[in-house]
Parts: sequence; C-alpha cells; structure tokens
Amino acid sequence: MTQDFSGKTALVTGATSGIGKATAELLAASGGKVLATGRNAGALPQHESIVAIPGDLTDAGFRERLAEAAAETGKGRLDALVNAAGIIGTGSVESTSLEAFDFMMDINVRCLFDLTQRCVESLKAAKGAIVNVSSVTGTRAFPGVLSYCVSKAAVDQMTRCIALELAEHGVRCNAVNPGVVRTNLHRNGGMSEEDYAAFVERSATTHPLGRIGEPEEVAEMIAFLAGDRSRWITGECIAVDGGRAQTCAR
Repeated sequence: MTQDFSGKTALVTGATSGIGKATAELLAASGGKVLATGRNAGALPQHESIVAIPGDLTDAGFRERLAEAAAETGKGRLDALVNAAGIIGTGSVESTSLEAFDFMMDINVRCLFDLTQRCVESLKAAKGAIVNVSSVTGTRAFPGVLSYCVSKAAVDQMTRCIALELAEHGVRCNAVNPGVVRTNLHRNGGMSEEDYAAFVERSATTHPLGRIGEPEEVAEMIAFLAGDRSRWITGECIAVDGGRAQTCAR
C-alpha cells in the first residue's frame, strides 16, 4: 500500500545521505512538503517538494531556525519530525576520551532533544508524529562502540518518554532500530574504504537474512510511522535489522 503524505509537512534531519535522504525523498514522492537538512548543501535531495536547508545541527541558533522554518512552511503545523542525523565512532570504556563521549552524546542525543522540544507546539497543532532513527545498538550491546551504544539507548528511552508525555495531545513518537545499512555512517566515522568493504562482507553473515539493509527499506518503515496508517502506534522502538537483534554474539 502506497503511503499518502499529501498536504502534510515533514522536517527530516541527516538528509544528505543514507536513511535520512531516502526518507526525505520518499515523503516528497508521497505528496508531502519536506524540509531536508544536513551539513553538505550539495548532497541534499533535489525534488520540487523538498526545501533544502543546509546547516550544522550542533548550532542552537540553526536548530531554532529549522523549527521556525518548519512552522512557517506548515502554517503553524508540523505533521512529522524525522530525527535521522547521527554519528558513530569506535572506542571502549578504556579508550574513549571524555571529549569523544560528549561529542557523540551532543549530536545523537542532545541535538535531537533540543530540536524536538522546539518543534513540539507545531507537532501538537497537527497531532503529528516524531520518528527517531536509533539503532540495533540501542537494544543490545556491541563491543568497541560504547558511546554509540549508550547514545542510541538514550534515544530509545527518550522515544518512550516523549510518547507518554505527548500522547494527550495526539502526538505520537516512535523509533526505528536498523541493523547495518549501506550508508556513509561508518566511513564518516573514520572507517577506511577497505575496512568498510570487509565490514559489509562480514555483516552479511551476522544478519540472519544474509545481507545488510538498504536505506530505502528503513525509509519505508519511517514513512509508515510518520503517516496516518500508524495512528495507533506510539512509544515503540521497531527493529528493521534483518533479524540482527535476535542473534547471539558472533
């Protein structure tokens, strides 16, 4: 069934690549007006229904301008906020610096919280939906990515808390928890092309369906959660991970 987002407005962060970009394109193709943001202006999606707003999400002033632009575009209403921006980095409890830990939490948790808070009134006016892009690491631990795991666990808990707090206003909040997806996330986190190729090959063996995911497959779930067909679903963290969360460590 095709998602119909006609007449609705969405704000999508992390829209320069991967899941965020695929989601912005899908919502626009489904009839919606989409504000797409990310740091690389040239990589933001091009579509007649997409308003590209390049900028740095760690800048509080930019987050305020985003929220204002969303409210203005939707005439006081925001039907969907998709928090897809995020980073990953390696490190253990012994090797992760406090600065690296703080940077991870700032982008993956603090910026998400602040932008959501700034958009609440517009979301309430539309009885809209929030969809947070979390990770399989939000529900289970993996070695060597401690701060990332912690940040995504925080996103999952924030999702549940927001869902309860905004339910009385008709606003829903859910998260998607992908496994390994073919995006730039790991390479942007410092992984070389050679190491990434090896990582993808190995990941095909750690996901029961025998392959990694594609951004469009996660975007389909996000679009469902952002639209009216999921209007009785809130507070859920939904795995879109090829079965990865069901496996033992290997």
